[in-house]
Amino acid sequence: MKLKPVLIAVAALMALPAMAQNLTVVNFGGANGAAQKKAYFEPFEKAGGAKIVPVEYNGEQAKIKAMVEAKKVTWDVVEVESPDLSRGCDEGLFEKLDWKKIGNKADFQKAAVHACGVGTFVWSTVMAYDGDKLKKAPTTWADFWDVKKYPGKRGMRKGARYNLEFALMADGVKPADVYKVLATKDGAERAFKKLTELKPNIQWWEAGAQPPQFLVAGDVVMTTAYNGRIDAAQREGKNLKITWTGGIYDLDYWVMPKGTPNKDAALKFIAAASSANAQAEYAKNISYGPTNTKALGKLDAKVLGQLPTSAANSKSALQFGIGFWADQGEALEKRFSAWAAQ
Repeated sequence: MKLKPVLIAVAALMALPAMAQNLTVVNFGGANGAAQKKAYFEPFEKAGGAKIVPVEYNGEQAKIKAMVEAKKVTWDVVEVESPDLSRGCDEGLFEKLDWKKIGNKADFQKAAVHACGVGTFVWSTVMAYDGDKLKKAPTTWADFWDVKKYPGKRGMRKGARYNLEFALMADGVKPADVYKVLATKDGAERAFKKLTELKPNIQWWEAGAQPPQFLVAGDVVMTTAYNGRIDAAQREGKNLKITWTGGIYDLDYWVMPKGTPNKDAALKFIAAASSANAQAEYAKNISYGPTNTKALGKLDAKVLGQLPTSAANSKSALQFGIGFWADQGEALEKRFSAWAAQ
């Protein structure tokens, strides 16, 4: 009987864990998606990890929740923002991570290490302006509010987040004290009062692509913006500039939805994308800061000068208050909507 060895071989193969042919990785697209493709997806595929199927989304946590609850998870690795990481982890939407398979926790920024996620990059909401139109650079949030010194419209993201912090800094509150002040009734009152001062000069934006477009078109004289969007415009030859003083930085994280069928391959991808070499390559393609601190030593001064994590750019920065916004965000956003509609 020649069949027996064949049956044994088939049985042995069936006992092996199935190799993930495809790994679905979800991100926010745009310049960030292009940088991830170059730094993470292509090298991972070349190394024989798995074929990456990229998916773009707008951070819809409801989609992840629906998949997990229906036990029909089709996304393997998802990039999420910090408030969604905390909420999703608490709700049991994400797999707990085995850090031993990812890397040495000590190599990462403290904020990057989480039970359910790995910080993948640091981004910042900053002040930006057109270097061709403004010869004298604004250097503080007080300058952003000063419409006599800098006449013209200001671009701001439509929402309470970031704007209340910027308003307090414009009113003289030190970055280190912002959340302490904002947590009080008087502090919130002070922030809204300061915003009201600027209201006639505000042009709201809702999508990250809008601030550079507003600047180039001359619709606004300065704007709040995501630093990576300004970097992308600079790479296209636009003379847009960033003022880093009082920028608010935050992290995006990799997570695995609970019940991913490709958990092993997903962990391998996260580990590869968290390595110093991969993160250094990513930072060369878009100016978001690595979370693996060993990546910084692999970058030249020019690249470092554009990152939110460089010593010069981060010295007066404020870390986004995830806990504060989790506690008070809903009430403040409601108040903001009512204020904006007046």
